[in-house]
Amino acid sequence: MMLRAVLVLIVAASLAGCGSEEPVGLDGFETDTIKLDGTRFLVAVADTPDQRAQGLMGVTDLGGLDGMLFVFPTDTPTQGGFWMKNTLIPLDIAFFDANGMLVDRLAMEPCTADPCPSYHPSGAYRYALEAPEGDLTFVVPGTRLEFVVDEARL
Repeated sequence: MMLRAVLVLIVAASLAGCGSEEPVGLDGFETDTIKLDGTRFLVAVADTPDQRAQGLMGVTDLGGLDGMLFVFPTDTPTQGGFWMKNTLIPLDIAFFDANGMLVDRLAMEPCTADPCPSYHPSGAYRYALEAPEGDLTFVVPGTRLEFVVDEARL
């Protein structure tokens, strides 16, 4: 009986040390794979007004995801800024135009008290990619965002 209790404690401790494979706080978001200059990212996709408003607020663990891709309507490029209200992890954000070309990249800090600063890119964009701090350092002028075609879905 004592051996069983010790084994249960060992298994529980080892599981507690592992990162979650399920994102925490991203129920209802679809996922997709994108590429930035050949580097693949598995992202949650925020393509509705409600999802874009929620973003990564309250998310404590991205699980197996590399970030969140915000997709804006095709009719008009967006120029609005992002803020980090109730966002718990520091993030980098890269903005891309309708052709997938980099517009700007910024670092953003969590904010839990008003007023929270807004982070504005240097130009209009169609896509914005948020990823954990430091994960987008390779994104430089000329970087291109591409959607990966999943042949299994075709």
